[in-house]
Amino acid sequence: MAAQIQARLQVAFPDFDLDVDLHLPGRGVSALFGPSGSGKTTCLRCLAGLEKADQAYIEVNGEVWEDSQRKHFVAPHLRAIGYVFQEASLFPHLSVRGNLEFGWRRVAAQQRKVKLEHACELLGIGHLLDRAPGNLSGGERQRVGIARALLTSPRLLLMDEPLAALDSQRKREILPFLERLHDELEIPLVYVSHAHEEVARLADHLVLIEHGKVQASGPIGETLARLDLPLALGDDAGVVIEGRVCAFDSTYQLLTLALPNSQSRMRVAHAALPVGTTLRLKVQARDISLNLQPDGQSSILNRLPVVVTGQRLADNSAHVLVSLDANGTPLLARITRYSFDQLHLHTGQTVWAQIKAVAVLA
Repeated sequence: MAAQIQARLQVAFPDFDLDVDLHLPGRGVSALFGPSGSGKTTCLRCLAGLEKADQAYIEVNGEVWEDSQRKHFVAPHLRAIGYVFQEASLFPHLSVRGNLEFGWRRVAAQQRKVKLEHACELLGIGHLLDRAPGNLSGGERQRVGIARALLTSPRLLLMDEPLAALDSQRKREILPFLERLHDELEIPLVYVSHAHEEVARLADHLVLIEHGKVQASGPIGETLARLDLPLALGDDAGVVIEGRVCAFDSTYQLLTLALPNSQSRMRVAHAALPVGTTLRLKVQARDISLNLQPDGQSSILNRLPVVVTGQRLADNSAHVLVSLDANGTPLLARITRYSFDQLHLHTGQTVWAQIKAVAVLA
């Protein structure tokens, strides 16, 4: 059986009830996404054992941490978790090194999965080891907090909106480090956020939670493309694609990527990467135009044959959202209702999706 995380949780609150049944991959990043007050943090606290659900069953890669029917409850300090909060909450009387060693020393030497040097290299904090927490920026403090959580050698890493307290510049600084954790560690991560950009860059699996209920759960590429979910309606709607580098044009600084399980290719403005490297792309719905013909006389480099799989009105009556299948890769296009009618678009129709190479977010 594939590794997985199961969490069936029921918690009654005065204003709403949390009732979720989560089945998450046992590897990679699973994002709990939704508006504030929807129950995301409560799910995380229950996974950690910091909050007891009225009814609960929690199993992490074959190890049962909680089963209320059998009155089985593993205490939080025995659950082998790393927990990263919005604020790093470092010990002010200890140096950065002292904070890191606090978690590291709590783990028996033979059970340590992450070396201190590796954690420092992953998070880019080696030059900060002798500093006091009070002399760190917000982004630096959070990176130290993440490293400290990793050094407890957790079986599950939990992050509760770790970038929410940071300004936009600090968020841009720390996101690449979180991407490295995703790429280089095998520890499963459950990431709580209501920020679309963070989820698109980091998550493999997406759970949409609203009013204490799971509205959708699945691989991020498929879930973001669903027209029946509110994620598709916003101005930042789009899909996530993981392409494989197959060529680089040094003259024009363009990567060519093979789409998953497809003969289709996309070009994107990007620095050189080794052939075979996987690169995650976000393609915004508003950056896709549709054409009935494969028009090659254009500055738009990416023209993919696609099949229309559905359509619905967007969040205003002037726009239409069109779901597309690019030989197994789901895409979303946001176009005017006028264009939709002029092209006589309909489900099952083959058209060409046009995507600017400079518009693809890599």
